[in-house]
Amino acid sequence: MPKQELMSELDNGVRMFGYEKNNLLVGVMGIQEVEDVTLIRHAYTLSEYQGRGIGKSLLQYLFKINRSSSLLVGTWQDATWAIRFYMKNDFVLHTRKQTNRLLERYWQVPVEQMENSVVLENNLTPISNQPPIRK
Repeated sequence: MPKQELMSELDNGVRMFGYEKNNLLVGVMGIQEVEDVTLIRHAYTLSEYQGRGIGKSLLQYLFKINRSSSLLVGTWQDATWAIRFYMKNDFVLHTRKQTNRLLERYWQVPVEQMENSVVLENNLTPISNQPPIRK
């Protein structure tokens, strides 16, 4: 991610957390509180470190500090490895209709990206049936 994009994300309330191994940043995961939910933003682990529990450790930390009842993550529908990761960690994959409502309410993404994305949720209180808020 270019520095300017990172700075913009931080200015918009995204908080980033990292995982270091031998003084090397090998994984990052961010969160952003939006209205009544927390969004997972920019979750990455270096390829050679994937499958070693780094993403799970970062996710567990986010569970611990999360202040809302719902944690949402959006990803590309073709990123099956990411979808499997989140489902393995107690996230539920939303239907297309629910995904569109959630993307419209909590993310600002172009229509083309909405059509190619999915939303997963880990929550205590379901929010998926709430109508979208128009901004």
